[in-house]
Amino acid sequence: MALLLTACTGADEPEAASSAEFNAEGLPIVDTPVSLTFSGQKAPLAPDYSTMELVQQWQKDTNVDITWENLPDSVYQEKKNLLLASGDLPDAFYNTGFTAADITTYGSNGTLVPLEDLIAKYAPNLQKIFEERPQIKAAVTSSDGHIYTLPAAEELGIGAVPFFLSINKKWLDELGLPVPTTLTEFQSALEAFRDKDPNGNGKADEIPLSFINNWWCADIGDVMAAMGGMPDNPQHRIVRDGEVIYTAAQPEYAKAIETLHDWYSTGLIDAESLTQDDKTYLAKGKTTDETLGAYVWWETEEVVGPDRAADYVLVPALSGVGGRLVGHSNGSDYAAGAFAITRTNEYPEITMRWVDRLYDPVMSAQVSWGPIGTTLEENADGVLVQKELPADVSAGELRQKVAPGGPHVTLKEDFETVVAPEPRASQRVADLEKLYLPWAEKEFYPNVPFSDEETQEIAAIETEVTALVNAKRAQWIANGGIEQDWDGYVDQLSSLGLDRMVELYQQAYDRYQDNA
Repeated sequence: MALLLTACTGADEPEAASSAEFNAEGLPIVDTPVSLTFSGQKAPLAPDYSTMELVQQWQKDTNVDITWENLPDSVYQEKKNLLLASGDLPDAFYNTGFTAADITTYGSNGTLVPLEDLIAKYAPNLQKIFEERPQIKAAVTSSDGHIYTLPAAEELGIGAVPFFLSINKKWLDELGLPVPTTLTEFQSALEAFRDKDPNGNGKADEIPLSFINNWWCADIGDVMAAMGGMPDNPQHRIVRDGEVIYTAAQPEYAKAIETLHDWYSTGLIDAESLTQDDKTYLAKGKTTDETLGAYVWWETEEVVGPDRAADYVLVPALSGVGGRLVGHSNGSDYAAGAFAITRTNEYPEITMRWVDRLYDPVMSAQVSWGPIGTTLEENADGVLVQKELPADVSAGELRQKVAPGGPHVTLKEDFETVVAPEPRASQRVADLEKLYLPWAEKEFYPNVPFSDEETQEIAAIETEVTALVNAKRAQWIANGGIEQDWDGYVDQLSSLGLDRMVELYQQAYDRYQDNA
């Protein structure tokens, strides 16, 4: 029978499991344990995945034994590149951290396995999602028509504006200052934090403003909008009136950097903002004496802890040189790159069955927020809700420790019938609607598919462009000199191929809009 199955399998069909004990339905997936190795990124506070309650339950349910090699993002990115370049591949990538260029490059060269046939045969949960939300399938389909990575999605819209600016309201009250609504008022508050010892300990240990340079939810891009009239983001890419704009080559950007240098040189900005990682950053709000004045992050408790959360409030969209203006993040609620199977995997059908379980709505909720009984419990209506938090633990910190993240989809209707939004997520939606979205950029760069040729050409240019832009940005904020360097810098960007890179982004964007 095995020979007949092999003979009848077409070249484009997924191979049958090499184990005769593979179960195409039900649990366990295999009767005899199978071992696989997964690599990928994980949250900074996440333990070894093999110690997580949910992951241990997966192993018991499926008989699939995973060796986890997931690392914090700051370490994983280099490891990922080495793995992909060397060919010493894991069986799958979980929380892949792949860029669009990675997906196109390593899909087209055979490093990643096309998944659409495996999905059709072994992934009923994901197939149902694709039928209900064709746009999720579109988000993970490459320009060659293949699916190389699986999605992660939560239809809440909370990622539209990632840069939430918070300020120490307790200090403002002590100093008789209002919550800032303009850039001038914000600067005055920072100066008072620097000069007037608002924590009352007699030391000049206050940090007026801290952020993480080019970090997805901790960057200074929206303050730059008030300073120069154009928001920035880690991709340095926005869309206005259908035109793709590279922010770091615009005069508005130069004006904002000039102001940031003035703030940095006068002690309004934390000197470590240009170099710190998230662990260093998140510790600054939890010092023995309260020292943090203002910061960028989208959850207060993660930065300052539950005990100090009431001391801080959100700063609304600041009015600056161009009025009130807020950036809109690129991408959407739908992300590719949650999971990928490599060519070295001997059990692709077992792996696909394993990962498809994570797309069951109840399991997706646990993947994202943690296990039932630990972080989630059913209410009287049978909907999963957040359990009461342990003392002195923020929801974000606990989620990192118990929820592996990765492949999951929670649709808008699932938030009504399967799992209620976290209280902090509901609050974030309310804050967005009140404080930021009315002034947010109306357009953004979505997750568009690129051709292999576009990807290769963009990657060749963008690597050098980004390295120059980010090095100069840090240099100018710390040391100044942008006025003298600007023309030469713009010429250097041009020589590196910036105009062609923007043209390629525009070409892919226009094609995407035509097909939308």
